[in-house]
Amino acid sequence: MKLIFSTIIILHGAIHFLGFLKAFEISYLPRFTGNFSKLSGLFWLLATVLLIISGIGFIKKESCWGWLAIGATVISAVLIITVWNDAKFGMIANLIILIVAVVSILTVRFNNKTETEIAGIMEQSNTIAKTKVHESEISDLPEPVRRWLEVSGVVGQENIHTVWLKQKAKMKMKPEQEKWSDATAEQYFTIQNPAFIWKVRMNMPQFIKIAGRDKFINGKGEMLIKIFSVLTVVNEKGAKINEGTMQRFLGEIVWFPSAALSPYITWEAIDNRSAKASMDYMGTKVSGTFYYNENGDVIRYSTFRYKGNKPDSERHEWVIDIQEHATINNIKVPVKMTATWKLDEGDWTWLDLEIAEIKYNNNI
Repeated sequence: MKLIFSTIIILHGAIHFLGFLKAFEISYLPRFTGNFSKLSGLFWLLATVLLIISGIGFIKKESCWGWLAIGATVISAVLIITVWNDAKFGMIANLIILIVAVVSILTVRFNNKTETEIAGIMEQSNTIAKTKVHESEISDLPEPVRRWLEVSGVVGQENIHTVWLKQKAKMKMKPEQEKWSDATAEQYFTIQNPAFIWKVRMNMPQFIKIAGRDKFINGKGEMLIKIFSVLTVVNEKGAKINEGTMQRFLGEIVWFPSAALSPYITWEAIDNRSAKASMDYMGTKVSGTFYYNENGDVIRYSTFRYKGNKPDSERHEWVIDIQEHATINNIKVPVKMTATWKLDEGDWTWLDLEIAEIKYNNNI
């Protein structure tokens, strides 16, 4: 699709050069019967230059290409109107270019806003002193939690205060959806002041692209989903979202296990293979249960989470099942897992996730 579009915009620009040639009588073009003045010829040349430059900018992924393309299509549209019989089909190309340019500009704005939010939470961790996890810090934890932290390798390692994850995923947006949609995501965490921002790109059928951003900052959550980064289809906030994003943060500490020692998390033993974690931060309280195998690896996280943000939305069990672990940056963490809603009508496994890369602290 990118190759087709870049060909359209550059070829459209090259065709405008014929208007310049006709206006200055550099070439004889008998099929052009309209009035091509020398002044209009300069604008035909300007449209040519802008279209070709914007096309090159599109190929090189320059953020400004969209603005150049909009300027070029406006000039082109005015010129086409003046010689309508000769150039009317050029309006189709202008419309295509204009739509793609507007989508590109709004995508850049969406990404810039997300990057500003990421910078905001990461700045909070710039001055955190480097400390290491000591054996004495885990001695009073419930046995399965203590064993998990030992197996994960965090004892003796630097406390994790910032995290960056790169993820590959398959997603189902509705329980009745049969085919998986491919997605890629990045996620940023801070631990001392618990927060995360998750940005995802998902390809739907019929070439529809979904951009999503979930965030949890200062105890508040927000979910935002847009089609082509333009049309908002989900924009949710409120107490239920605050709770849900905090439950998500709690479950995702499996990727940065030293966060289990944070003062806002308390632990309660259930048996030798499970423990309940409770998180209390900025007026919101949540809990979830972690399950472990005989080796001490965490294999499941379960919590009761609101499905939806409506007044009558109810809590359902939300489960992360872990299939595979790997040692990354000297820390053993889950790298393959699924997320499932346990609904009255049956299980809905909506996410199949794989961790592609992790960076901690100053390496981000």
